[in-house]
Amino acid sequence: MYLIRYGKDVYSFCCYLTANRTEADDLYQDTFVKAMERGITLDRNPKSFLLSIACKLWKNKRRKDLNAGRLFCREDVSCINENDFQMRHENSAEAIAMQNDTNARIQNAVRKLPEKLKITALLYYMEERSVEEIADILHIPKGTVKSRLFQARKRLYKELEEVL
Repeated sequence: MYLIRYGKDVYSFCCYLTANRTEADDLYQDTFVKAMERGITLDRNPKSFLLSIACKLWKNKRRKDLNAGRLFCREDVSCINENDFQMRHENSAEAIAMQNDTNARIQNAVRKLPEKLKITALLYYMEERSVEEIADILHIPKGTVKSRLFQARKRLYKELEEVL
């Protein structure tokens, strides 16, 4: 039931985290396996619970990869839906080309953020989670979420000054 209801959102989030289709597939599958093992209680928000599991699994994998020296630059963003980043513009070829360039720069800037800031920003802007929900998902205080969002905005603004 939760796979059908929240599967697309969880998969999109996994894609944003990993920026790699193969890793996103693995993370997505591991998230639902872990959720079935732990069980989803009715007093929790199921989507927040699933995103929390995905975050924890991703952090653990990144930590293991870092310790094993297997961390590399992830450039395969084929699973990210470009429509998630696009704003509506006129359909001229020049406008579309400019928008694609802007989207690529934004995606690249988000990928460059430190993991903590990236996850917080993705939950807030892409998954449209509230500060309270993000605090619950990441098991951190609301003030920390606000601080991370501020830092992410500051870094993204600095990185994207010429685009904005």
